[in-house]
Amino acid sequence: MVQVCLNGGRGATDGAVVPLTPEAMAGSAADAVAAGATDIHVHPKTPCGRDTLSPRVLAMTLEAIRARVPESVPVGVTTGAWAEPDPAARLDRVRSWASLPVLPDHASVNWHEDGAEEVATALLDLGVGVEAGIWSGTDGAERFAASPSGPRVLRVLAEVTDPDTAVDSAEALLSELGAAHGRPVLLHGEDGGAWPVLRLAGRLGLATRVGVEDVLVLPDGRPARSNAELVAAGLSEYARAAL
Repeated sequence: MVQVCLNGGRGATDGAVVPLTPEAMAGSAADAVAAGATDIHVHPKTPCGRDTLSPRVLAMTLEAIRARVPESVPVGVTTGAWAEPDPAARLDRVRSWASLPVLPDHASVNWHEDGAEEVATALLDLGVGVEAGIWSGTDGAERFAASPSGPRVLRVLAEVTDPDTAVDSAEALLSELGAAHGRPVLLHGEDGGAWPVLRLAGRLGLATRVGVEDVLVLPDGRPARSNAELVAAGLSEYARAAL
């Protein structure tokens, strides 16, 4: 499985390649799926480009993407603390999604963040799958190992955040995760570590992701023109690494 991460925390200063409006996200998602992505991860944005957990913005974003991609392709969102720093307010925001006409198929929860367990439980109660974000260099793996929600998550996102030691950090993170409650693992890196970690995922036969959120350049260093171009390159790199 190769997930496309459409935009992440990036904004207008990162260039026109970053989709910021629901319509742009939907178009980018459709093109990425046509290029081979089988899952979508998106950060809904306010009109000023800030990540948000607002149910209104979430609904507009999901409705736009759902109108452009096949129903069989799951669409997920973030619940990162940067979108709502206060844990109690973040939990209230997620619970407010219950009134929406459309819900995400899954949502990522960063296990090192305060309130992660409560947010994960709220999502599961809504019938939304949970991607357990376990970041390298944090106590996320330790917290996840003790989590009562661990066996119920959809998958683990093993997120390598240090590009300078990406492959070593990825291997260490996988070791920390161990059996990961028996859940599937999606391994990915960021910026300078994105392509080395994607290749490692290919060698290990793990799911991975690629997109503007994680990297803005192609494997040869050229600026990417779209998420679809990154997905096509990612599939090629993955396949070669898996040989």
